Amino acid sequence: MIVQSIIAAILVVIGVIILAGKGDMLIAGYNTASEEEKEKVNIKRLRLLIGGLSVIIASLCFIPNDENDVSLVVVLTIIVLVLANTWAKKK
Repeated sequence: MIVQSIIAAILVVIGVIILAGKGDMLIAGYNTASEEEKEKVNIKRLRLLIGGLSVIIASLCFIPNDENDVSLVVVLTIIVLVLANTWAKKK
């Protein structure tokens, strides 16, 4: 339980930093993208998706463990990946 609490705290801190707009360098792929590729991304939406996912996964750390937790995290991650490649792109 202590390890889960530490992981959850780290995820919450990362999520809050990203949601506050100060953690763009923590978003995988965005930090290493060229300026041209960064222009194609709506960073506010991407921050909302990635920061929100971090906070949601942190809250799931406190739900008693069973097989459904892992599948829920996988499903949420897939949904966020799809949204990041569609909704968070500039048109």
